[in-house]
Amino acid sequence: MFYNLLVSMKDHSYFKLYKPYGYLSQFVNHQTKRKSKKLLGELNNFPKETMAVGRLDEKSEGLLLLTTDGKFSNYITSSAIEKEYHVMVDGVITPEIISELENGVEISVEGKLYKTKPCQAKILKDTSHIIERFVRDERHGVTSWLSITITEGKFRQVRKMTAKVGLPTLRLVRVRIGDYNLDAMEPGEVIPINY
Repeated sequence: MFYNLLVSMKDHSYFKLYKPYGYLSQFVNHQTKRKSKKLLGELNNFPKETMAVGRLDEKSEGLLLLTTDGKFSNYITSSAIEKEYHVMVDGVITPEIISELENGVEISVEGKLYKTKPCQAKILKDTSHIIERFVRDERHGVTSWLSITITEGKFRQVRKMTAKVGLPTLRLVRVRIGDYNLDAMEPGEVIPINY
C-alpha cells in the first residue's frame, strides 16, 4: 500500500492555484456560446491530463487544487474534506444569521429543495489576508464578511446559502480545502504541492 502511494505520487502532478476572478474552472471550453471565456490553461503550462479538483464558478476566486490523479480528485471532493470560504455579503451579519447558516438552510438543487448539512460559520472581523478587489461603491450599502466551512459542494451552494438568509454574496474567496491553504498566494499563482 505504501509503495503504491509512492508510485502514485511519482506518476502524478499536484498543484494549488489561486483561481482569479473571471476564469472558468476548466481547461477546455465545450460551449459554443461562451467561446471567449478565460480558462485555467492560460495561467500556466500544466502537464497533459491536468484537471481541476472540484469547481469555483467564474465569479468566485481563491484556492483550487489541480492534479493528474483521479483518485486524489475523488478523495478531495468527498464529504470527508472541509472547504472554507470567506464571503463578502450585502448587508449586516447577525448572530441569528450565523446560527441559521450553521443549522442548515433550504436551497434549490437541480430544481428540488435541499437542506444543507450543518456547517461552521462565523463573522470575519479581520480581512487583511484577502487581496482587495473593487466590488461596488460604499454608497450602495453596508457589506460584511463571514467565513463558511462546508463538507459538501452543491452547485453555487455558498451563494445560495447567503441569499437564503437575505445576504446576497458579492465576493466569494475559497481559502482552504482540507489541509491545503490559500496562504499569501496572488491571483493566478501556481504552486506544486505534495500529496
